[in-house]
Amino acid sequence: MKVIFLGTGTSQGVPVIACKCDVCVSDDLKDKRLRSSVYIQIGQKKWVIDSGPDFRQQMLRAKVLKLDAILFTHEHKDHTAGLDDVRSYNYLQKKSMPIYAEERVLESIQKEFSYIFLNKTYPGIPKIELNTIENKAFDIQGEKIIPIRGMHYHLPVFAYRIRNFAYITDVNFISEEEQEKLKGLDVLIVNALRKEKHVSHFNLVEALDLIKKVKPKKAYLTHISHFLGKHKEISKELPDNVFLAYDGLEIDL
Repeated sequence: MKVIFLGTGTSQGVPVIACKCDVCVSDDLKDKRLRSSVYIQIGQKKWVIDSGPDFRQQMLRAKVLKLDAILFTHEHKDHTAGLDDVRSYNYLQKKSMPIYAEERVLESIQKEFSYIFLNKTYPGIPKIELNTIENKAFDIQGEKIIPIRGMHYHLPVFAYRIRNFAYITDVNFISEEEQEKLKGLDVLIVNALRKEKHVSHFNLVEALDLIKKVKPKKAYLTHISHFLGKHKEISKELPDNVFLAYDGLEIDL
């Protein structure tokens, strides 16, 4: 299995264009963060989790020429707004793009992209295949996917486990029962917005506490705001098996 961090950033905080903090003016490419998303490849199976506003740029940068499915964690626009750009894959692959999300998220997507789902459509619009999931294991191309329920303040979201890998973003609470699904991981990716406590996201301490509890062999922090700090400096503060992710980072499991 190969995982590529398409983006490790967030829409939280002051717009970069107006910000003069050390992170936003950094010359280190590891501090340049597009909205959070990951690409997963298992053999010839190629998936993405979330398609935010930077989706097109991310896929071009990573040279993803084929895409079999998109899984969505939740309906916020920084995780769904790039869905229109699957039209390129429709054209290349001559088929609809399967997307997987819980019913509430699919309903939101159908409202946001209503032109895709009209009875009378026109050439060139994206073609989407809707797949409703619940909080129980499901299958994509013969691979078992295990959803993990988390809370984004009051909003339920899904994290996902695939084999011994799990991806969590935009949560500030995961119940003890759901944490059991995270045991025995080789790699855990989890959001860590900043050092200060936040109403709807894990901060750095909370993310590290979860990592300590579920004990993955390695963990990577994502959904990072500029308030967390510069990559080089924060990396020095982390345990030996925890790493600050950056856009373009590739890991093999």
